[in-house]
Amino acid sequence: MFTIDYFSEIIEAAIADLKLPADPAGLYEPIRYTLDGGGKRLRPVLLLASARAFGVKASTVISQALGIEMFHNFTLLHDDVMDNADVRRGRPTVHRRWNSSTAILSGDAMLTLATRLIADCNAGKLRDVLDLFNTTAMEIYEGQQYDMDFESQTDVSVDRYLEMIRLKTSVLLACACRMGAMLAGADEQSCAALYRYGELLGLAFQLQDDYLDTYGDPALFGKEIGGDIINEKKTWLWINAMNECRGEMTRILDRKLTDYLKIKEIKAVYDSIGLPERSGELIKHYVEQAVEALDNARITPEAREFFVKLAGRTTSRTH
Repeated sequence: MFTIDYFSEIIEAAIADLKLPADPAGLYEPIRYTLDGGGKRLRPVLLLASARAFGVKASTVISQALGIEMFHNFTLLHDDVMDNADVRRGRPTVHRRWNSSTAILSGDAMLTLATRLIADCNAGKLRDVLDLFNTTAMEIYEGQQYDMDFESQTDVSVDRYLEMIRLKTSVLLACACRMGAMLAGADEQSCAALYRYGELLGLAFQLQDDYLDTYGDPALFGKEIGGDIINEKKTWLWINAMNECRGEMTRILDRKLTDYLKIKEIKAVYDSIGLPERSGELIKHYVEQAVEALDNARITPEAREFFVKLAGRTTSRTH
């Protein structure tokens, strides 16, 4: 089978079977709590699907898929501490349920576990796989630093923002695609094409996340709506609003409104200049580019259909 549900079931079963030590409980319980929290499992699904596109069974690359998911969740633990976030996937974040020290240490352990899992591959491919993983990890850290830098900057451009989300979000999706293809022995042209697909998909994915943070349903999105506005986070929506309506935005911010009114009035500015619709068009653009990138990958029609459908789901997802 070649469906999202098929690959997701494999990932969920592998996570359930993952053997973590019982002690010290303070280190491992938060890891299990995090992994059991669900999520879209998009990155490991992409890795499994990319390997399958070149004829390799999921069982052959399940360790690397788990490693990518473990690494992704490690970044979330640390991000939640840095963002002082209360909720993740509809549940208290690790630093809220335990404390910040626990979240940092358990996150560190997840990074090491992820590296072990990813390194569990054929010796002939080990160096290339680890080079890809380590390069990606450093890019993600760079993206997170840029994101933090933006908090104190008032002149963030749309281009700089898009580069930040490429580093912070897109490159891990791209890494998953390329790693799956590499492990399956795909040619360089196909590996590069799938990397580009994942990179563009990641841009669309993050822009949709930005949109949902302001316009989503909290019951479906899994966390509070309007957090980006409350924290004055430099998102695509915020940057464009400041560029085009700086006077109105400044007047709203100077009034020191309650969170509810702040969200309501900032959203009204977004709506007045058509940002929800414009955001949707940009997301659609990146999805179309991602699909075009598949033209350079030597994959079967069945595999192509899978990746096209997956890209299409980005524009309609609600969480």
